[in-house]
Parts: sequence; C-alpha cells; structure tokens
Amino acid sequence: MMRRREFIALLCGAAPAWPLAARAQQPLQMRRIGVLMTLAADDPESQLRVGALLQGLQELGLTLGRNLRIDYRWAAGNIDRYRPYAAELVALAPDVVVANAGTIVVALQQASRSVPIVFVGIIDAVASGRIESLARPGGNATGFTGIEYGISGKWLELLKQLAPRVTRVAIIRDSAGQAGPGQLGALQGAAPSFGVELRPVGTDNAEEIQRGMTSFARGPNGGLIVVAGARAQFHRGLITALATRHRLPAVYPSRVFVTGGGLISYGPEAIEQWRLAAGYVDRVLKGEKPADLPVQAPVKYETVLDLKTARALGLDVPASVLVRADEVIE
Repeated sequence: MMRRREFIALLCGAAPAWPLAARAQQPLQMRRIGVLMTLAADDPESQLRVGALLQGLQELGLTLGRNLRIDYRWAAGNIDRYRPYAAELVALAPDVVVANAGTIVVALQQASRSVPIVFVGIIDAVASGRIESLARPGGNATGFTGIEYGISGKWLELLKQLAPRVTRVAIIRDSAGQAGPGQLGALQGAAPSFGVELRPVGTDNAEEIQRGMTSFARGPNGGLIVVAGARAQFHRGLITALATRHRLPAVYPSRVFVTGGGLISYGPEAIEQWRLAAGYVDRVLKGEKPADLPVQAPVKYETVLDLKTARALGLDVPASVLVRADEVIE
C-alpha cells in the first residue's frame, strides 16, 4: 500500500506536467483568408497563382484544414461581380483578403476600411488612390505592384524588332480599369519614335475583341500589343487565336499568353509574387498593419518567346531577341 508521503511526492512531481498537457491539447487557432480573383476557378493560371500562395503559406506554418481556411470568389472576367463578391467576403469576417486587381481593391475598400488587404500585380496603386505611397501605404491595403508604365516602350521595341514592317498597332486594353488608359498613354508617347500609329481595341466582351481585331486586321502592316488587364487575361485564348488567324505579330504583358500560343511577352514574373504575398499575409496575421508594410515592386522581368508561333507568322526572329529571351518555346 502506497504511503501518504509517497503519494504526495508523486502528486507534486506530476503537477508541472498538467498545464503542459492541457496546452498541448488546445486546438490551433484557425485563421481565415479571403481570395477574390479576376479569373475563373478552372483557369490553369488561377491554379498556378493559388498554388504558389498556398506553398508560401505552408512554408510559414499555415496549412489548409489544420489552422487555415480560405474562402474563394472567382469573377471569371466579369467586372460586375467584384462588388457583390467583395461584400460577401467581408461579411465572412476574414483576417485578411488577397486580391489581384485594382478594381477589386476598390470594391473591397468600399465594403470595409478595416479588413486588411494584400494585393498582387496592381498597377499604379498610388495615382488611383488605393494607397498613399509605396513606402507607407496607409489605410488597409498593401502588396505587390505589377507592370510599370515605363515598359511600354519595350513592347514597341520588341514588336519592331520582330516585325520591322509594322506601321499600325492595335492596342488591346481595358478601358474600365484605371491602368488601361495609363498604359495606352505611355504607348502613345513612345509611338512616334517607332514610326507607328496606334488604334485602341476594347475588351468589354468577346464580341468587342473579335470585332475590333478583325476590323483592324483588314489594313496592311498591322501588329498587336496587349497591355496588362484582367479582361484581356481572361480572354487571352481568343486574343492569341485571332492574332494567329489574322497573322498579326503580337507582344503580350505576361508569359501566360505565350504558353497559350502567343508570340512573345515581356513583363514581371507573376507567379513568384503570389508566393511572396504569403509572407505579407503571415505578417498581417501576426499583427502588423498593411499601412506600415511597404508596397514591393517586381523583382524580375522576363521575356518569353514561342518560335513555333513566329514560324507560323512567317517571322525571322533576330539573334538580338533570342539572346534576351529568358524562355524559348520550341
């Protein structure tokens, strides 16, 4: 039979372990993230972006079903869905929302000025009023910028290198977004030095794109530049198909157009930004405010070229373009 003194000693020795065991059994805090995307859920580009975000979050200790829940909304190229989807996500009381378009950030800020926002690929966020400055964003949004207006001259340069005879250039741009007119303005400023005339083509819907590109292609010596925008990216399959059908040499803002059959692209390495965005999400979840997190510019720009498309268009790709290409698709 255990003596009283031995029982008390055993009890005292075990006591320190009780709080540890209790703490070990407590469930992990579940964090809730909203994601509002311009693309469709089944778009391969959507899966790449979300996959990069999830990879970054997992590396930081946030795992779906364990301590992380994500609510998605997919606009599928329809700008009219931004506001209702933003309101739906805000109503779910997320810890942070991730967005990939300037107009989505506006919709989220209209729904709430307190829910933190981490954006990816936004163009000219300062001029549009979404943040106060790159160094000190202020408000409830921060993240990663996309294409800078200054690269518009590079698009024209690439187009003329690949197709020197081009004198007319159709500009596929989203007139509804604030970045579309800004990019068009930058191209208009650079056009005279390359000896080309520009013709804007809208992206409100597939019919407008097809009508505009088909009409433009009836004239001689035509080329094409697609500026960065959610609608153009959603309709990229149609745009690249029409460019090939009408034999229009085309320059695109990101590699996703070229992997889908486009000629050449020059723009930021987008998927890496989604992985990096996980770091800002984690910092917000740990208590830092978006107002104090500086907006980051793209670290790397890449040129992607599809030689098969070049051959189909009858283009002789100069060595200067081949040398600068980060990726060549054969």
